[in-house]
Amino acid sequence: MSFLRYALVAVPAILLLGTLSGRASGSGYGNAWFDALEKPSFMPPGWAFPVAWTLLYIALGLALALILHARGARGRGLALALFGAQLLLNFSWSPIFFAAHRVGAALVVILAILALSAASAFLFYRIRRAAGLLLIPYLAWLCFAAALNEEIARLNPNARSLVPGGASADIAL
Repeated sequence: MSFLRYALVAVPAILLLGTLSGRASGSGYGNAWFDALEKPSFMPPGWAFPVAWTLLYIALGLALALILHARGARGRGLALALFGAQLLLNFSWSPIFFAAHRVGAALVVILAILALSAASAFLFYRIRRAAGLLLIPYLAWLCFAAALNEEIARLNPNARSLVPGGASADIAL
């Protein structure tokens, strides 16, 4: 299978799974719980997140396609396993943060994603330099996202119990 064929499968698959993870968990602005949180001063505007993640998921898909195409390369199996593990954790972050409201657990997850992604980038670089380089923006974004996550946790120590005023079935007496 050629690189192009791998890319035509990997890029849309990663984009789709990432989008589904975010949508299913109600990620981003418009989520009443998230909107009620105190945000850090360096929080980007809401539109920046889908733009950044779209570009990052495309880069991840291209990097993956390069490694899938490198049949017989030494360390390919481990590189793919680490990449797959970090990707599964990546897709689990939004449900943990936005749906379960577990800010601290989400921080642990993003740090694990960062560690696995750094190892993946190193191995990808050894197999195909371009694949490793494609992961650098992702690593930078993960560092930024971890800082955001940590600061949100610091600013909102009771984030898990924060529930904005919603509809209630209680009868006021």
